[in-house]
Amino acid sequence: MALALGLGSIFNHSSSPNVSYTLDTETDSIRYTTTRQIEPDEELCIFYGHKIWFVDCNADAGAAQDQEQDDGWGGLSAVVEQLDISEDELDVNPFEDGDPNEVITECDLPFTRLRITSDNDEEEDLNSIRTIEVWIVDIPDPRHTTTMLRWLKQTGLDDPTLSHLKRIRKQDENTSLLLARNRPTFPLPDLPDDIGLSQPYTLSVPSTAALTLSSLKLKSSLWPTVYAPRRKGEAEEWSRGKVKWACDAMKTVVRSARRAQENGELPIAAHVPVPFEGEKSDMLPIPFTAHDTRKSLVHPLRHSFLNVIRSVADFRASASRAASPPPLITAVSPSLVEDRPDTPSGADSETLRNGSHYLLTSLTLFSTHEPCLMCSMALLHSRVKEVYYLIPMENTGGCGGIACLPKLEGVNHRFAIGKWKNGEGGVDTRGLDVDRMIDA
Repeated sequence: MALALGLGSIFNHSSSPNVSYTLDTETDSIRYTTTRQIEPDEELCIFYGHKIWFVDCNADAGAAQDQEQDDGWGGLSAVVEQLDISEDELDVNPFEDGDPNEVITECDLPFTRLRITSDNDEEEDLNSIRTIEVWIVDIPDPRHTTTMLRWLKQTGLDDPTLSHLKRIRKQDENTSLLLARNRPTFPLPDLPDDIGLSQPYTLSVPSTAALTLSSLKLKSSLWPTVYAPRRKGEAEEWSRGKVKWACDAMKTVVRSARRAQENGELPIAAHVPVPFEGEKSDMLPIPFTAHDTRKSLVHPLRHSFLNVIRSVADFRASASRAASPPPLITAVSPSLVEDRPDTPSGADSETLRNGSHYLLTSLTLFSTHEPCLMCSMALLHSRVKEVYYLIPMENTGGCGGIACLPKLEGVNHRFAIGKWKNGEGGVDTRGLDVDRMIDA
């Protein structure tokens, strides 16, 4: 905490502020940002906290106010006192000491992992095989197979939801090509008419890959299917050093949420740390943290998850621009995040550009609350590696609450999910409660 001097000391308090602020510990500074258009002669006000020691300018003249002595820190320590959480308590990491390479048992991890893969038994007879309908075309001359595969890519019919099936089936003297799923609202494009193709027809094919050799034989009798046996010991082992890294990341996100609450925002935050040592650390050279800004920006889509994804996107875009000539027109948007560092000098622009379409590839995200359906889909499209959240949202969450998006059939990416155990690793949920019907 710091005492603001200069212009920072003259803001008055308002329960509906037009200025927000964030603390930057790296530069020992406070950043003030207007939250809306400011009219001429309008006073700039910030939110001092819920327990103030003076009369609120927004309150009725006769309204009673809680009296509290000025503690010299802008009254913001009242929030910490209300939560009864000391800084020492926030800094405790029980995994600090010990051999960093020691493997932590599953029951001793500070989180519980959700099972994403289906628990259904594999289909071991023809009647139990789940199927979907697809369009098929026969190729009279096998020499045209390569031509048709190239045409398939160019027309956008290369559907990733069919990745568990092989595109070509050779049966006796016949060669057939799988075109696309049978969707009433998606008509097939015109086929090449110069190679004597048959008329397209529909066929029922397996909806999932084969997990056993016996199932592979059955499924391939309908259409050639990919063999993808379950890996033994699917759950990744975590070392003490990696658990410490995760606890520190979760503490960062909790601190961010509490600072946001002090500024009048919802206490919801998300954090993407630099990957754990030895795990593709070149994917992101610096961490990113963002909190919810729906209140200050009066914008329903400014969730912490979307803000942190945007911050990673802006960082990578700035790295790409630094490595190439500037465009004729550049659109600049206001910062929505707490930590949005400039591109480091000498940054490997090729590395940063890699994955720019899939922004969170190989990265882990920590959050105070379970992401909503919208944010869960954004994380899925960003190809995040794994998500760990502290507070489940049973009514609105998309990672185990009202639904579990990465578990749905047909999605083309699955990410791991962990529910943090309240109080484990020195992290707890005190002061972070929100309405259970809110989309986090």
